[in-house]
Parts: sequence; C-alpha cells; structure tokens
Amino acid sequence: MLGWGLFLAALVTFLLTHMIPARPAMRGRLIEVMGRRTYFAAYSVLSLLVLGWLIVAAAQAPYVEVIPPFPVLRWVPLLVMPVVCWLAVAGMSIQNPFSFGGLGHRPFDPENLGILRVTRHPLLAALMLWALAHLLANGSLSHVILFGLFAGFAALGMALIDRRKEREMGIEWTRLSRNTARFSLRAPRPWPSLWVWLVSLAAFAALLHLHAPVIGLSPLP
Repeated sequence: MLGWGLFLAALVTFLLTHMIPARPAMRGRLIEVMGRRTYFAAYSVLSLLVLGWLIVAAAQAPYVEVIPPFPVLRWVPLLVMPVVCWLAVAGMSIQNPFSFGGLGHRPFDPENLGILRVTRHPLLAALMLWALAHLLANGSLSHVILFGLFAGFAALGMALIDRRKEREMGIEWTRLSRNTARFSLRAPRPWPSLWVWLVSLAAFAALLHLHAPVIGLSPLP
C-alpha cells in the first residue's frame, strides 16, 4: 500500500498545484506579491518537480494490469512522438490568438492559418497525443490513471479555452476562427517552414536519446 499511497499523494499534489493557481483571484494575488516573472519562473519549477515526482510514483506503484502488454503497442509512442514534436514546435512558432504557446513574430493572418487549420491548440493536441500513446504502451493501472489524466486535461483545456476566448473576442471569434478546428486531420495551409521540421526532428532524436537515462526505460520496442 505504500506505493499506492505515494502515488495518490503525488497525484493530489499535482492536481492542487494546477487547480489553485488557475483561480484568477489566487493567480492575481500571487503575481502581485511575487511579480509576474518570478511567479511564472517559480511555478514552472514547481510544476516540473511535481510532475517528476508523479512520474516516479507511477512507476513505483504496484503493477495492476489494465491493458495487456501487447508487443505491437510498444510501437505506438515511437510512431506518434514525431507528430507530437512537430505539433509542439509548429505551435510555438506562430502567433496564436486562440490558445497559449505562440511565440512567432509574424502577425496572425486568418487567410494563412498554417497549423491552426489542424488544431487551434497545438500544444494541448501534442499533450493529448503524447498521453494516449504512452497510455497504450504502459497499461498498468497507475499509468492509465497518469496518462489518462493528461489526456483528459488536454481535452478539457481545449474546450475551456475555446469558451473563454469566444467570450473575450465576441463576434471576432466567429470571423477569425471559421477555418480553424479544435482538432482535425486537415493539412496545414501553408505548411510550416523547413526549420520547424528540422527542430522537430532534433527534439524527437533528443527524446529518444534521453528517455532511457532519464526515465529508466528504453523507448525502442
């Protein structure tokens, strides 16, 4: 029971550290006291530490099989992760008025949506695909809970952000988002620049290289 107790403690801590600061009044108060830059830096460090604890606790929890460890499922993350890296890098490379993560310098153009034709939420879509792929490849109860939580968080985040942005943008939401999608299989138009593909490939290679020493398990089937 000790393993399950630690996993439950890590899970509750993870949920609380994301739910409490998400409340506008609490977040505003923390930013006022700490300063915006210090708050976001501290929150990022705290989130990474709690996430690391949660991942380790899930691995140490007693094994209860939910999804049989079929060998073919070991291939799912390997095939999906290049798409995850591409979505994340492409999402960070643009200006995105519909979600978070856009760091691009080129102004948003509703006639040239690029990756936003695929999804208005590239980072959340990447998180959801990452979680679902790893859920299938790690079918123990603790990992199903862990990765299911991330997939549900991403799906719920898309819906909540859409609702908030529609309320904030008013009639402009309908005009600007008419050719976007929460998640679709449409091709980007235009396709991301070459550097996006190269950075995505480099990120995937780095994840492959670091997975075993950091996570303790080879990602190769």
